[in-house]
Amino acid sequence: MGRAFQNRKESMAKTSDQKAKVYSKYGREIYVCAKSGGIDPNGNLSLRSLIDRAKKDQVPTHVIDKAIDKAKGGGGEDFDTARYEGFGPGNTMVIVDCLSDNPNRTFGDVRTCFNKVKCKIGSQGSVSHMFDHSAIFVFSGTDEEAVLEALMMADVDVTDIELEDGKVTVFAPHTDYSKAKSALLDAFGEVEFDVDEIQFVAQNMTEIQGEDVEQFDRFLDLLNDLDDVQRVYHNAEY
Repeated sequence: MGRAFQNRKESMAKTSDQKAKVYSKYGREIYVCAKSGGIDPNGNLSLRSLIDRAKKDQVPTHVIDKAIDKAKGGGGEDFDTARYEGFGPGNTMVIVDCLSDNPNRTFGDVRTCFNKVKCKIGSQGSVSHMFDHSAIFVFSGTDEEAVLEALMMADVDVTDIELEDGKVTVFAPHTDYSKAKSALLDAFGEVEFDVDEIQFVAQNMTEIQGEDVEQFDRFLDLLNDLDDVQRVYHNAEY
């Protein structure tokens, strides 16, 4: 059994309000990424990955272009990254990544979500030490040795490589994201990645059952309904 990471295959938002939230989250993330790393996707691999992901999630082109144009102007809002950690239903471990223009408000909103499911937000580092912060790439392939060789030639500190059902999965430290992606593209051409992102990957999973499952799903819905929340990572297995 391979490492359990959170593949972005959630069902698309079904209502216009839900879609608007998805578009807003992507727009904010693209804006921040372009503003900090440059508006050219060819020179900003993180932005390129983010745009590809947005397109896969059916985010309209005009939303993407508007976010990049906003970053090009140099003005606009100042968003800061914020990360919150704690224990969710069933003693699960949860990491919440946010982009916020008002950290005090965001902290209060996230803490309220924990409180509503009778759980408590923790201090910084309370659970993140039980996760690996990893760059993850998944793509079609059959030769993991060739992939490993290409990455090692580029001096990428590969954490793990898995081959299953014609798919290669590469794990590397998040600090090696750009180096790893460039190495894969240089070695194998225009690779079409099923997954191309940085995630927190739990070192151990926690199985939940019964009422904990219902509460955990409610907890995720509460968090994802917040405009400032970008990603939620956890070790729940159910």
